[in-house]
Amino acid sequence: MLEGITILIILQFVGELIAGFTRVPVPGPVIGLALLAALALLRGRIPAPVAVAGDAILKHLSLLFVPAGVGLIAFGDRLVAEGPRLLLVLVASTAITMAVTALVFRALTRDGGDGR
Repeated sequence: MLEGITILIILQFVGELIAGFTRVPVPGPVIGLALLAALALLRGRIPAPVAVAGDAILKHLSLLFVPAGVGLIAFGDRLVAEGPRLLLVLVASTAITMAVTALVFRALTRDGGDGR
């Protein structure tokens, strides 16, 4: 498992380096995940140590939500003050995302009606 976690951390680090040097607006961990996907595609499978480490991490995924919950409690007064604005932005952005997704799907699925 240590080997798998080491591979994941190295890929994240390389992703951070790429993000830092290229100044792309993509987080380093996302670039690292893309590198992992590329590695898996090249090998034809996820490396076994990475699969073991990933399974172990997923078993304890709920622990990663603890800091977010603590943040909600620590900044509860600010959440109450900004809550209505946050709710409006969340609802509006969700509606816009759903509408754009539906329009893109509709545009991509227009194939002349014969299914070929």
